[in-house]
This record gives sequence, structure tokens and C-alpha cells, in this order.
Amino acid sequence: MSSNIHIKVRRQDAPQTLPYWQEFQVPWRTGHNVVSLLMALRENTVTREGARVDPVAWEHNCMEEVCGACSMMINGRPRQSCSALVDNLEQPIVLEPLVKFPVVRDLIVDRSRMFSALKKVKAWVPLDGPFDLHERAPRISPQDWVEQYSYSRCMTCGCCLAACPQYGHELDFLGPAVLAQVHLKNQHPTGRYNKTERLHTIMADGGLSDCGNAQNCVQVCPKEIPLTTAIGKLGRSVTGQMLRDLLGTK
Repeated sequence: MSSNIHIKVRRQDAPQTLPYWQEFQVPWRTGHNVVSLLMALRENTVTREGARVDPVAWEHNCMEEVCGACSMMINGRPRQSCSALVDNLEQPIVLEPLVKFPVVRDLIVDRSRMFSALKKVKAWVPLDGPFDLHERAPRISPQDWVEQYSYSRCMTCGCCLAACPQYGHELDFLGPAVLAQVHLKNQHPTGRYNKTERLHTIMADGGLSDCGNAQNCVQVCPKEIPLTTAIGKLGRSVTGQMLRDLLGTK
């Protein structure tokens, strides 16, 4: 094992400035993940050429692969930096901001488009309305619970969107994470009251039909969510909704 860890970081000082590369060396230590590596670099931010520069900016929070905040490109693959162990990575370790999202600074990106898309499809379960929620909670079968739990693990990290060829700055596609949440909320006993509205939303431009079935999303999802399964089931739901609209039935 080398005594130093070689890092190559794609940096950007502001959203309007051009990106540039800087390389660093950090003393090796057992158990390093990419987040702790960046923390160590922050203590002495000196390039391999010996120039002292501003610390690298990045996001992190839970350190347990739950919050999704630390997403970035690591050696060309979108993933969580808290669970990326340095000893398992090829060097130089190349760190870049998560592609498909506007860069705020260095490795920090603006993921507000993803959150706006979740609002657009109403990816929540309503609590206010003419629902009988006072006597008992809605009952869910064990089989349905197991399936829904797999989709509820989504942490909106953005990795699936970074890997999706149909998602990008000039494209309208909502993305696999958002579609999976539509499927999840449409299966919920209370959430299904907004099912028709959600289906109409994903039947419009940028919706389900924009998926090219590349299946990159399931390859990079850190929670192994069956995103393509959700998209396939939504295809059947959308077909049924189109027939109901055509026949004027509910």
C-alpha cells in the first residue's frame, strides 16, 4: 500500500466559472472513505505541486448512506462518497460533481430540479381530506408492504438521474427516481386517491414515455431499488388510464 493517496478533483469556483482540475496527495490511513479523505485534505489543502489552495467544497451529512447528500462522481461512477472505501478504489481517485445537475461549487450541485419534479407528481401521501384516518391506520398486506418498502428506501441522492441518458439539462424527463415514487404513492391505501392525477402528470411531456429503458438507473442505485420494475408497472397503469379516459370511465 502506498503511503499517500492520490486524488484528482474537478473544481469549479462558482456556477458561472469554468471548471478546472487539481491533484492532491493525502497520507494513507486505514479505513478511509471518500468523505473522511476529503476531511483530511481540508486540514492541509496543498496541491501535488505545492500550492496552497482553497479547501474543496462538498456535501455530506449522515455518513450512513441514508441522506443522499454526499453523491458525486467517483472514478466516473455516480455513488455515495460515505460508502466508497478508499482501499477499494483505483488511484488516482477522480472526484467530480454529480453530472446532470448544475454545479454550485466544486463537488456541490443543485438538485432542486429533482425535488421540483417530486412536487409536480405529488409524491406524498395526503393526510388532509375526506379520509377515514381517525379510527385505524390503513391496512397493508405483508406482500404489499415488502414491495413498497423497497421503493420507500429512495433517498433522492440523484445517482440514477446522473446515469440516465434521457435525463439532462436540455431534456424534460422526470427521471426514474420520480417515477418510482409515483408507483409507490399510487399503491398506498391513502395515496392512491391522487392516482389519476399522478398518472396524467407522467402521461404528459417528460413523463413515462421518455424513458429509453437503458436500465442504467438500477445499476447505480445505492439502495438497489427496482426502478425498472416500477417503470414497467407504471406502463400498465398508464395504459389502463388511457383506456379509461377514452371511454370516459373512472
